Amino acid sequence: MPQNTTSEQPEAVRRRTYAWADPQLLATAAQELDGIDFFERLGDGKFPPPPINETLGMALVEVNDGRAVFELTPEEWHYNPIGTVHGGILATLADSALGCAVHTKLKAGTAYTSLDLTIKFTRAATLDSGTLTCEGRVVTIGRRTATAEAEITDKTGRVIGHAIATCLIMAGS
Repeated sequence: MPQNTTSEQPEAVRRRTYAWADPQLLATAAQELDGIDFFERLGDGKFPPPPINETLGMALVEVNDGRAVFELTPEEWHYNPIGTVHGGILATLADSALGCAVHTKLKAGTAYTSLDLTIKFTRAATLDSGTLTCEGRVVTIGRRTATAEAEITDKTGRVIGHAIATCLIMAGS
């Protein structure tokens, strides 16, 4: 551990713990059900949240055909070295909303993966930002690819970032 080179004493170390369910349960269900049925059961608590949700403290709060909304309340453990929420946390929030929006449009036995993700940050997110909301929406969907867009807003509705993604659709995977 690096030594403190300033005259100030370091703050007390903070710790957190969390638990998650076997991710294979969700992966199997995602292949057996169409997207809307999968998310209805996830929303009803018939499936546990994905491990990434537990890891980051984010939650899927709304989902319907071609749309997914996630929330995340910034915590200290989301911070980068300059005292703001790390861009990778925001990118994961956006990627989740984008991918789940696409997933809602898929038939049973069809998988997807992100081909690309572009995110633009428009302002810093901090503890003072309050709960962040990310809404992902499908823009286009074809046999092989889908595109989606998302916007991350703070508690006042100000845009923190916006993203677009392309997903590869893999039928019969």
